[in-house]
Amino acid sequence: MPRPRVIPGFGLALGGTLAFLSLATLLPLGALALKTAGLSWAEFWGYVADPRAVSTYRVTLFAATVATGFNIVIGVLAAWILVRYEFPGRRLLDAAIDLPFALPTAVAGIALATLTVPTGPVGQLFAPFGIKIAYAFPGIILAMMFTSLPFIVRTVQPVLADLEPQLEEAAASLGAGPASTFFHVILPELLPSILAGGALALVRSLGEFGAVVFIAGNLPFKTEISALLIYIRMDEFDYVGAAALATVILAAALVLLLAMNLLQSRLYRRFHG
Repeated sequence: MPRPRVIPGFGLALGGTLAFLSLATLLPLGALALKTAGLSWAEFWGYVADPRAVSTYRVTLFAATVATGFNIVIGVLAAWILVRYEFPGRRLLDAAIDLPFALPTAVAGIALATLTVPTGPVGQLFAPFGIKIAYAFPGIILAMMFTSLPFIVRTVQPVLADLEPQLEEAAASLGAGPASTFFHVILPELLPSILAGGALALVRSLGEFGAVVFIAGNLPFKTEISALLIYIRMDEFDYVGAAALATVILAAALVLLLAMNLLQSRLYRRFHG
């Protein structure tokens, strides 16, 4: 007699999941690949190696990397505060972390630009020092940080909450200080989740559009991102060129996710045997 499955209707659930995955993910990606496949190698290379396109890759990747680096530090600190401390307004702060998920990215971009223009509440603090945030490269980083921060906080927070306090107590009993305990006991446990959250934040930043276009200034060869150039190609009815550029972004995102997953699995095996 076959053993009954733990989940009733497993076959139906699996079929429905695969059907939805195919319609929502694989079908659009297949259409993109099919559109790009109609190009010869010379035509494809002409689109993706255009100097303006290369400039957008550089701007997007550098800004996304810097934003992810800042977010890893801020996200780990935010998760630590939410898990380890009780204070008035903690629940409000916890709910505010998810605000970028609920807020339309265009609204976020407009709000950030309003705050950081030279006459804005934040921008006027930096204007006397000649630092321009809105309509400059720092604005791109700020927009990417805002939209991708929750990925790191929500990935690290449950791991930190489940961390056994006996590990820290044992380290303290052996004479380890707070810094040594964090870097040698806590951080190795958090590192896989930090990498997972950082990968998600980086990929989200690479594809961010709405929040960035309202604050970046969108100057070619200076503050133009790849997503905007794809939109411009679509607006020019150059669908093949847009598909070629989108293929590059998609390939970069897949490579980054694969590399992070491999690194995460190796770290997990190293620290958990």
